[in-house]
Amino acid sequence: IEFNTKTHIIFARGKIDPKTKRYVGRPISKQGSDEPITADSLRYNYETKIAKAWNSSTKQQENYLTHGEDKKINADEIAIRNKVFTTCDKPDPDFGIIITKGIVEKKRIIAGPAYLEIEGVPIPIGIPFGFFPKMDTRTSGLILPTFGEDQQYGFFLRNFGYYLGLSDYADLTTMGTYFSNGSYEVNTNLNYRNRYKYSGNLLLSYGSHLRLPGDKANKDFNITWSHSQNPNAHPGTTFSASVNAGTSTFFQNNANTVGYNLQALTQNNLRSSISYGKVWAGTPFALTMSLGHSQDLVAKTVTLDLPTFNFSMATISPFDSKTRVTQQKWYQKITIGYNLTGTNRINAVPESELFTEKTLTKRMQNGLQHQIPIGINLNVLHYFQFNANVNYNDRWYFQTIRKRYGRADSLITDTVPGFRRVGEYSASAGFSTKVYGMVTFKSGKISAIRHVMTPSISFNYRPDYSSLDYSFNRSIVSNATVPYPVVSQRYSIFEQGIYLGPSGGRQAGLGFTLDNTLEAKVRSKSTDTSGVDKKIQLLQGLTFSTFYNFAADSFKLQPITISGHTSLFNNKLDISFGGVLNPYSVKIIDSINNGQVVRTWRPVNRYSFLDGHFPMLQSFTISASTSLNSTSFKAKQPVQPLAGTGLRNLSAEQAQKLALLNSDPAAYVDFNIPWNLILNYSFSYSNNVVNTSTTNTLMISGDVNLTKKWKVQFNSNIDLKLRQVSSATSFAIYRDLHCWDLSVQWLPFGYYKSYNVTLRVKSTILQDLKLSKRSDYTGGQYYR
Repeated sequence: IEFNTKTHIIFARGKIDPKTKRYVGRPISKQGSDEPITADSLRYNYETKIAKAWNSSTKQQENYLTHGEDKKINADEIAIRNKVFTTCDKPDPDFGIIITKGIVEKKRIIAGPAYLEIEGVPIPIGIPFGFFPKMDTRTSGLILPTFGEDQQYGFFLRNFGYYLGLSDYADLTTMGTYFSNGSYEVNTNLNYRNRYKYSGNLLLSYGSHLRLPGDKANKDFNITWSHSQNPNAHPGTTFSASVNAGTSTFFQNNANTVGYNLQALTQNNLRSSISYGKVWAGTPFALTMSLGHSQDLVAKTVTLDLPTFNFSMATISPFDSKTRVTQQKWYQKITIGYNLTGTNRINAVPESELFTEKTLTKRMQNGLQHQIPIGINLNVLHYFQFNANVNYNDRWYFQTIRKRYGRADSLITDTVPGFRRVGEYSASAGFSTKVYGMVTFKSGKISAIRHVMTPSISFNYRPDYSSLDYSFNRSIVSNATVPYPVVSQRYSIFEQGIYLGPSGGRQAGLGFTLDNTLEAKVRSKSTDTSGVDKKIQLLQGLTFSTFYNFAADSFKLQPITISGHTSLFNNKLDISFGGVLNPYSVKIIDSINNGQVVRTWRPVNRYSFLDGHFPMLQSFTISASTSLNSTSFKAKQPVQPLAGTGLRNLSAEQAQKLALLNSDPAAYVDFNIPWNLILNYSFSYSNNVVNTSTTNTLMISGDVNLTKKWKVQFNSNIDLKLRQVSSATSFAIYRDLHCWDLSVQWLPFGYYKSYNVTLRVKSTILQDLKLSKRSDYTGGQYYR
């Protein structure tokens, strides 16, 4: 460092390393709140405030301005020559925009002639002038499009639009795509976030597509809205939204909107929910209100809940005292609760009829339901748990139905307005206990095996509400006219109500349930200094259950259900299974229909074991799943959260990267995990007496690092029975090029067969600096 008092100049430079021939110990200068500047050498006049630097570099958020020469003209402007504007943090960037001449201001860089250079090779495409942002806050600007050709819609300009930074809490991105045959797509994305209060995203999409000249355009729309509230912002009050609604053909006609995501393109249902909740502190009362939406994309029907509310009182002990200090008496253990539910629903309406007047006036179903549960739980003789419950259910309706026979015995159903109510009750009581069994071993790795059985028996009672003695049950008979015979029918005026009506059939019987768990105790190894035996779950649950109805005329014993689950290999493999056993015999009947033998069956009211047969297996399912990666076989260390971490403490740069990840999860690839494998196997068996059917499938997905910079992802379903690979198969290849990303998306089979190759800059600042080659889906026939 040289300091000249006569010329008022300070000069500083680094030292050239004799081995690398590069400057080391480079001088650093900083002024005010500006980012520091590092240079090979610099000169500064402390009277005129004019400075000059050679081969300098500085950083502003994700941007780097390096190499070349700088000359400070005044406090707000710097003249530059042969500078490199880049987002690469290497001393010699992999790529950059070479600015031959320009001016650096506080919030922007005004460039003269500039050109792109990649790996030291200049690209023979330049611009006469340009503007580059140099902001410490978000700023608005144009979004440059990509261009290409689509087989169905012609040439296109894709994703051109405008980014608008509304404030520090919200931004708006609007993009569109235009095709040469007149088709177009528009989507608007609003992101908002207020730290410690709320955050959300709203996406509105619209598309108009022409298949052939002269055809009517297919117009589609989709609305996606997600909103979450910080629970500490308004204690006792919650509000959340998750909306995904639109036309049933939106994803089929606007595949580019979801980035050709196979899961989104092949989904069959859309669901939405907007909910508000309120809990009154210090009381058992709570209120929730919600708007719901369910859409079947195959049947093209929509179900709406407009709205549904629920007012509840948590169970209380009315005979207990808050100041009690002695042990509870039996009557003080009695509990009572209350629940009120109100629903307004439009059920399974075709999309084309959703916004018609008839739908809102004729198809709307509504009602109120009151539920009052009363219960008690007692410990009997120290080893038995006794519980008794009485449930009362009262339904209020504002419309009911009436049925009648019309001409040719056609059934006509009329909706009759007016208030009607109906109530029903049921009661149950039961005992449960636990039985322990233990087997010990004097030698070997296993020291003991313990079997725990939890048997329970309950009595359940429910009256028969199907009798004509009840005014809500009706009977209709048709007129006897030739050639139509007399037909009759019984029905309930509540059977099409939102909560239906009381169930028919008297129930008075015993329910049996037996749950089993099995665990082993393994002796500690000689190298284990703790000397504590290790417990292993062999069977986490095996349950048998059935019900015997004394009030039934026949077939009093219901089918026996079996279910179970367990985990093996230190919880790395999860297994679940279940089945249904029919305890009754069946009779097979052969008949002739159109010259062919038709085999049918009917149940016989006789237990199969009386004929020497084991109960028939009606159905059986088993599934197994595992998730393995390179860290699965390593000892897991407890993770301690770092102080100051979490969503509340994100920096502006971290929040920006998180928003990018949420908007495009495929943009993030974790190269730190060398391999990852997810397997899901499922088998099902169904026995319909005269025929059986089975399914046998394997779902496999995962990724593997070929090298430290190459990763391959895969996702597929395999039908092991048919020995076929599902069309829902996809592959992806990723290459980490330091400040660039190379990705290849490939769907080799099916209707959405396509590929997409993209080379792009990682930085969001230069996200439009990319090269893409895409083959859009072509109906599974061929590639373009």
